[in-house]
Amino acid sequence: MSAIPQGAIRFNTDSQKLEFYAQDQWWEMVIDSPNLGTSSDTTAGARGVFGGGSNAPGPAPDTNTIEYINISSTGNAQDFGDLARKGRHACALASNNRGLFAGGYLSGSSGTNSIEYITISSTGNAQDFGDLINPTWSLGSCSNQNRGIFASGAGPYNVIQYVTIASTGNARDFGDLFNANRDTMGFSSPTRGIFGNGNPAPVALNTVEYITIASTGNSQDFGDLTAGGIYSRSTGSNGTRGIFGPRETVPYEYVTISSKGNTTDFGDSLKLNANSSFGSSDRTRLVTAGGDNPTAFLTIEYVTISTQGNAVNFGNLIADGGSFYQTAGACSNAHGGL
Repeated sequence: MSAIPQGAIRFNTDSQKLEFYAQDQWWEMVIDSPNLGTSSDTTAGARGVFGGGSNAPGPAPDTNTIEYINISSTGNAQDFGDLARKGRHACALASNNRGLFAGGYLSGSSGTNSIEYITISSTGNAQDFGDLINPTWSLGSCSNQNRGIFASGAGPYNVIQYVTIASTGNARDFGDLFNANRDTMGFSSPTRGIFGNGNPAPVALNTVEYITIASTGNSQDFGDLTAGGIYSRSTGSNGTRGIFGPRETVPYEYVTISSKGNTTDFGDSLKLNANSSFGSSDRTRLVTAGGDNPTAFLTIEYVTISTQGNAVNFGNLIADGGSFYQTAGACSNAHGGL
């Protein structure tokens, strides 16, 4: 039997699904996409969801607020529900049905190992999913339709762990990153997860690493962030291209996920001098929200992933005492890793 070429496509008569061949195995093709909505819709569209964080400049109180937007439109965020636990520096990931929020800490206390979940197409409060391997915060995350990956975290840890998103249960060991760190940034294609640097104080890393999501094992070297060790940034992908968002005066940067190499400049942010923004994407846009610049901490902006250029205004986070301005978890039901 001849070798199957990479990228071959077949129709599986057992599952009645299209499949493609990559990395020595067949993968099911995702050929559906969420209904594209507008900012005033009450039905689910390509939704971005933000949860937890802190909600005032300075020594900020923690929040458990969850908000959402329709990524394909522009407009202000709307209330979704609440997480069970208040806290900042949780991370989030999602399939096209379910969003998970993991880790985080409450001011004046240590981190948590809690994982909670929501159904993205509805609204409502989060429910218990299971536990991380260790209590921590500021993890990196990525996912495909089946598996969610959490990496590193405060401790510092270099642990990579995974869950099956459609079920509930505790995280399991996947492997290790090169370095123990926190504030790691992640995004993915359906097959490959990418993690960018982190913050093993006092020196932040500029390394980019990758894993194969469907397997287990340690990460491998991908390249470097050309802007240097700038951590805790928004991230997103369209499955082909992955973007690291802005921080302080550092612009958006991107990589081609299927290859290896250093990041390339993408464009500039509206959020000048803002740290700790958060973001989510569909297959077209990366949306970045929040940050600790008082002149722009409610601002939401977006870039078009397949092009290069500066960010454009999207709308605002909810402007009340329950809203957050930084260190929230963010996910979507339409990102490029699905």
